[in-house]
Formats: sequence, C-alpha cells, structure tokens
Amino acid sequence: MSDRKKEAILITGAAGFVGRAVVKALQGAGQRLVLLDQSPAGGAAPECIQVACDISNAEQLRGVFESHSICGIVHLAAILPTAASRDRMRATQVNVNGSLYLLALAREFGVKRLVFGSSLSIYGTCPADEWVAESYKATPEDEYGYTKLVGERLGLSYGEFQCVEFVSLRIGRVVGPGARSTTSSWRSEIFEYLRERRPVEIRIPYVGTERILLVHVDDVAISLARLVHAPRLSHSIYNAPCESVVVEDLKQCVERLNPNISVVLGGGEAAGNPRRVDWSRFQNEFGVEIVSVFAQMERAKANLSG
Repeated sequence: MSDRKKEAILITGAAGFVGRAVVKALQGAGQRLVLLDQSPAGGAAPECIQVACDISNAEQLRGVFESHSICGIVHLAAILPTAASRDRMRATQVNVNGSLYLLALAREFGVKRLVFGSSLSIYGTCPADEWVAESYKATPEDEYGYTKLVGERLGLSYGEFQCVEFVSLRIGRVVGPGARSTTSSWRSEIFEYLRERRPVEIRIPYVGTERILLVHVDDVAISLARLVHAPRLSHSIYNAPCESVVVEDLKQCVERLNPNISVVLGGGEAAGNPRRVDWSRFQNEFGVEIVSVFAQMERAKANLSG
C-alpha cells in the first residue's frame, strides 16, 4: 500500500462483527481508516473517519470516493445468510450491486487493491472426509452463497483486466464475543457465558458427531489485514485459516470451563458448508498460524477470572 498519509484504507461493514475486529487490527500503524457502514458504531480513534453509507446506493458511495483518497479496500458489507434468504432482492442489491459499484469506483479512482470478505459456503455441502481446497467446485446452496460467488466473479473479472487488484478470502463460521447475532447466538455465547454464575443454556443446532469449521474473529481480522498490506499476492482466492471442530468436543469444553453452562445440541448437519478445508495456500504464503478455538476459550476464561 502507498505510504502517503492522506491515503486511507476503506472498510465497508466496519461496524459489523468482523469489521470491528479488522478496524482494531489495522489501527496503530499510522494508517488512516475510512469506516463505512449504514449505522456507524461511534467512538472511533482519531485516525478513523466514520461514514454512514449504503453501498447499494451508487451516488452515496461515489461521494465517499470523492471525499477521501482511498488506497485499499476491505469489503465486508453484506446482507448475511438468514436475512438474505428472507429478502433476496435486498441481498442482491447489497451483496451484488453494491460490490459492483465498489469495484467500478475503485477502478475509476485508482484504488490499488480490494480485499473481499467471501465465505466457505460458496462450496456448498461437501463430503465429511473431503479436504476442500480453492480449486474445489463452487456450488452454493443459499442466496448468501450465490451472492458471494457472484461478487467473486465480478472482482476476478476486474482483476483479469488489471483494473483493480482483487483478492477474495473465503471465511468459515466466525466465533468470539460481541457478534450480536440473533440466529447464531451460540457463536458468541460460548465466550460470553464463561463468566456466568447462574445456570445458563447454550443451544448449538448441530448433532454431536458433526464437524464444523470455526475461526476466531481476531484470526479473521489478522488474515484480512495481511491481505490488504501484502506487497504482492500470489493468488486471487484464498481459503481463510480455520479449524475443523467436532461439535461434541466443543460442548464438553464449554461445560468444563464453566459448569453453570449447559450446552444443548440439535440434530442438524453442516449443510451448505465443507466440514474440512485446506488453507495451506494462505499458510504457506503468509506463515500464519491460528489459535485453536478451544485455546481461545481457555484464554478468555483465564482473562475473566483475572
């Protein structure tokens, strides 16, 4: 990225779960950040500029590029799976049209690189023993996965013509405190409830023998930061670092860390996602290692106790 101080990295979806972690990961290096969201979070550091903007509004988005000198983009703004299935039109407007507007403006205003927050749901349901690499066929099964795949294809087409350097990070189920999810609240509760002194219940919708791909939000943020700052990239698509976790093992770990927690499992399968993923491409290029989700929970428990 350029060293000119007036230039900034634009983060779309900056007030979201992953967006907030990316802001934290990029702060403190003397880099200006433009934090774009429909509802900015407030309380940003001095080097951060908060902007209220709907990326599906091309005119609003153009105003952001006209007002700020952008050298790189981390694109996380999206309608998430449950909401996307309920309102396909809105999901298309934001996830597809918004991404297209962003790419077009990035080309027009000379932005060097756009890092796209994609999803492992692009692959669809995969055999339980299949290690899924980036070359695996993309067969999404829901609206969210389809829109992410279209976003990737649009970005890659811009990259082919050397208009904008586009790179996609395919991310698994993100866990950690502060997700504020109403449909997958367990992803945060397994961290947030570790301090509870009264009996509480966490509901995880999968059968105990199922494998699910998990990654802590801080590891996702570090991976996205690596991509936006790397002097050069060897690939345009990377599977994000993640861990294949057996649901029963997750249940036992949470209940051991806090006996006040009862984890109730459902009968669901990991439909629409792989169970195992090969992220060696990212690991080999960037030398990244992730902290196990179990170790992250142990660390969170120790911090709470302290």
